[in-house]
Amino acid sequence: MSETCCDPHPSHCGPGYESPQQAFLCGKKETILYVLCTHADGAKKGLNDYLAVVDVDPKSPHYSQVIQRTYALYAGDEFHHSNWNVCSSCHHMAHCKRDKLIVPCLLSDRIYVFDTSNEKEPTLFKVIEKIKSYKVTAPHTTHCLATGQVLISTMGDEDGNAKGSFVLLDGNTFEIKGLWSDEITPFAYDFWYQPRHNVMVSSEWGAPNAWKKGFSPSDAENGLYGHSIHFWNWEDRTLLKSVDLGDRGYMPLETRFFHDPRRSEGFVGCALSSNVFLFGKSECVWYTQEVISVPALKVKNWLLPEMPGIITDIIISMDDRYLFFSNWVQGDVRQYDVTCPDSPKLVGRLFVGGSACKDSGVIVEDNDFVQPERPVIKGKALRGGPQMLQLSLDGKRLYVTNSLFTSWDKQFYPDMAKSGGMMVQIDVLPDNGGLKFNENFLIDFGDEPNGPSLAHEMRYPGGDCSSDIWL
Repeated sequence: MSETCCDPHPSHCGPGYESPQQAFLCGKKETILYVLCTHADGAKKGLNDYLAVVDVDPKSPHYSQVIQRTYALYAGDEFHHSNWNVCSSCHHMAHCKRDKLIVPCLLSDRIYVFDTSNEKEPTLFKVIEKIKSYKVTAPHTTHCLATGQVLISTMGDEDGNAKGSFVLLDGNTFEIKGLWSDEITPFAYDFWYQPRHNVMVSSEWGAPNAWKKGFSPSDAENGLYGHSIHFWNWEDRTLLKSVDLGDRGYMPLETRFFHDPRRSEGFVGCALSSNVFLFGKSECVWYTQEVISVPALKVKNWLLPEMPGIITDIIISMDDRYLFFSNWVQGDVRQYDVTCPDSPKLVGRLFVGGSACKDSGVIVEDNDFVQPERPVIKGKALRGGPQMLQLSLDGKRLYVTNSLFTSWDKQFYPDMAKSGGMMVQIDVLPDNGGLKFNENFLIDFGDEPNGPSLAHEMRYPGGDCSSDIWL
């Protein structure tokens, strides 16, 4: 039997795992999570964003608590997404260490780098402030590359208009090396690459000048939000094909390939139209296919006469069996069996708050929809709706936070924006699926030392289901 990183004393392994199967079967159980936290009106109040360390070890005396906070240097950065300096794509590089967490900022255009060598006490390592010199702004998604470099998507030009591009960082110094490609897309947001198929897929949100001020239907009507995904030649860094998803694919956000690097299929969740599209390759041609649709609800006493689901995050289990996504506005988290990716099967559904709850004041007029009770965990009613997801490597625990973006939080969930976000943990039932709350876990970010904060993306020190890519 060959030596692997599951062995007690591996001698040749770099960061992460040799394969997604190894991560699923042998991965270390998470004991802490890094959670990005912002403040509504943080710039006005002089409150800095921060990286929170949350204890998720049931055996710990500090279980279900924030045990450390590492603050940004400035107020009003808007921490949003994060990722590692290296991941399992660098597993072949024994000298690499997964010890830097990279945090792009949506409002300030800064990029923070945190040192997590001491996992429970991260420190600020570096702040990058030069991306505007490359005529790009609004950095969003980060992925490490097999070369040890770091790639970050950007969504705007220097004036806040829509412009899809990518910034490349040196993985050791974190200096900007330049733009990844000379080609641009009309909009940008997330991306994921699959080297064996020589492809990267990127998605679209909207123009920074539009989404920064909050959501307006007229902005969507006026073409300020995207509805296409883009296929890139990974080696040549050229745009192969753009696919317009049309009215069924407004705001395609999170983009996930199956973890198995031999597979060409993946999914993208479209927020505004509330549909999930499958993408893949057939006879060397990249295709898209709508496979899940969340109907809008006919409602009274809400912002609009119809309430969309607003799919804001999707994640695939490490064994490629399940797809999970969050309906931020309607309020439920869903679990689908995607063994047959072109015909997903709903196997789990749980309401984690949302605007369709009975106590929201909204009246749902659809006869086949029963308005749920608002969940109560550890004596506290859950504010807001489910947004960011993180799944344990073994697929048994799903963590959920509820902040999307501060201006949107204030618009859709003013009580949450004022009183603070929350984080819960959902148990994924074995065998054929299903979801239930862990009644012993709740983080109320309304109780934070500097006042209520809003929790967004989560990461594990050892990598997770939305950070790691395999060659």
